[in-house]
Amino acid sequence: MMTSFFDQFASPYYLGIPLISVAIALPWVLYPTPTSRWINNRLITLQGWFINRFTNQLMLPLNVGGHKWALLLASLMIFLITINMLGLLPYTFTPTTQLSLNMGFAVPLWLATVIIGMRNQPTVALGHLLPEGTPIPLIPVLIIIETISLFIRPLALGVRLTANLTAGHLLIQLIATAVFVLLPMMPTVAILTATVLFLLTLLEVAVAMIQAYVFVLLLSLYLQENV
Repeated sequence: MMTSFFDQFASPYYLGIPLISVAIALPWVLYPTPTSRWINNRLITLQGWFINRFTNQLMLPLNVGGHKWALLLASLMIFLITINMLGLLPYTFTPTTQLSLNMGFAVPLWLATVIIGMRNQPTVALGHLLPEGTPIPLIPVLIIIETISLFIRPLALGVRLTANLTAGHLLIQLIATAVFVLLPMMPTVAILTATVLFLLTLLEVAVAMIQAYVFVLLLSLYLQENV
């Protein structure tokens, strides 16, 4: 039984082809392409409004040098939200429950922010490893601690996204299994459990969007320290 619960997180294959590649490529097909017309339909207008509002909110604390990342961070946000939301549909696979995929996003982007900081302002970037006014005996210890915390950042990004989505999917499957088991024996309890399942699904929709936003927001904060 426990093995079947975790089977949903295994990457499916069809004719030897990993379907995770299809799941990653599918979200971009679902979005309408903006046209050159002066008047667009409501869906494209709503999409443009959402992207503009999110980009403005994300770029607000950054200086002009960080605005070059606007397209990348906005695209990543939309991509993660779409994958997380599609993963809540029945008989679907959520690629962001794979730690390898999330680390593949987190490590290169975090490393890019560090390299930018080292190239543009090396003194300030290295100064983050040692807070001002630190007593001399604590300097070696604090440098080691700050260095470890710096290298843990991409791991925290990937694990946070993976753990939240995995926990939500497991809870939904456990409660759904309980509903099917209780339905023939205790219909009233099964209905109450189904209500909890519905509320949990709504919560998981919110978690899917919030976790995508937190992932991109933390990347923008790391970028803010280095530009």
